[in-house]
Amino acid sequence: MKPLNGVRIVSVEQFGAAPYGSMFLADLGAEVIKVENAAIGGDPARKTGPYLLGDTDSEYFQTWNMNKKSVTLDLRTPEGKASLEKLVMSAEVVLNNLRGDLPAKMGLDYAALSKLKPAIVCVHLSAYGRDNERASWPGYDYLMQAEAGLMHLTGEPDGPPTRIGAPSMIDHTTGLTAMVGLLSALIQARATGKGCDVDTCLFDAALHQLGYAAIWYLNEGYTPERQTRSAHFSVAPVQTFPSADGWIFVMCLTDKFWNALLGVLNQPAITADARFANQKSRLENRDALTKALDAEFQKHPTTHWLKVLGGVLPIAPVYELSTALDSPFLRATDMIKTVPHPARADLRVLANPIKINGKRLSQEVCSAPGADNAAIL
Repeated sequence: MKPLNGVRIVSVEQFGAAPYGSMFLADLGAEVIKVENAAIGGDPARKTGPYLLGDTDSEYFQTWNMNKKSVTLDLRTPEGKASLEKLVMSAEVVLNNLRGDLPAKMGLDYAALSKLKPAIVCVHLSAYGRDNERASWPGYDYLMQAEAGLMHLTGEPDGPPTRIGAPSMIDHTTGLTAMVGLLSALIQARATGKGCDVDTCLFDAALHQLGYAAIWYLNEGYTPERQTRSAHFSVAPVQTFPSADGWIFVMCLTDKFWNALLGVLNQPAITADARFANQKSRLENRDALTKALDAEFQKHPTTHWLKVLGGVLPIAPVYELSTALDSPFLRATDMIKTVPHPARADLRVLANPIKINGKRLSQEVCSAPGADNAAIL
């Protein structure tokens, strides 16, 4: 069962943010029709290397476009606009991730499309929004991390501001935020027969990721700084520690977990140390606590600590990307899928993290640019 079977979404999208979000809907059964610019040969992500899958496809592109259909239209021409209007009449949602000033100019907002279909939901994902002085500005993920203060909080204290290591994290967050708005508006449109505009943007989503750090500053004037060992801002020990052969991340967010750690370590000197008696004093004496725990964790390899602490308190190995993706746990949870592709029979991809009735969602590669024109238009 795919819960979005029967939902048709027309998406004027490229690169990462909207494609990531709409891919979730496609995986869940929605028919996502990806409108690509015929004049430039489709989504530029198709030609982004280094790992190409032909002249108009790449592993980079398929990362965000599984299970979608493709039509190529030039929306600047009368023919392209007419074809888009035909698609709108058969759809419930029109999504775009264009620059903020373009949807109104291109007739992709509710003011324009409601004349064709009052129940249409128009979702706009831009860099800075459509209703402010930056509406015409282009923008990308890393710029948002920079201006929203996320880079200020990332990295070691004596290092430079650093972007989040995972590629496109703000794109992904914004894409999922847009999908929450899309599905909410779709429910309303189905109930009332009236659609609306739904807006989100990269900058707003990036700023929202500051979470409690923003609330602390806004109310208390407190500005968190980068922490050594990726430590928590206000609780200790919550950070990385060296094992005998690598690194682990330990999270004693509560006294329960701290006491569980003490029970496993069985070190009376640490247990009796007044500097570590409660959360407040552990934070105030974090350097001394780190030194004491370093000496313990370095006695044994990572596998030992996972064995004795796993399930007892929150702990994880700190893996390189290759080790993480080759982990036997991923094979056991079926998070790596192999899908057929015209260029190679064994294209390996990450599975959708959602399960329906305990089963992973099926996946197929996105079709070639314009491959579905004849059938859909």
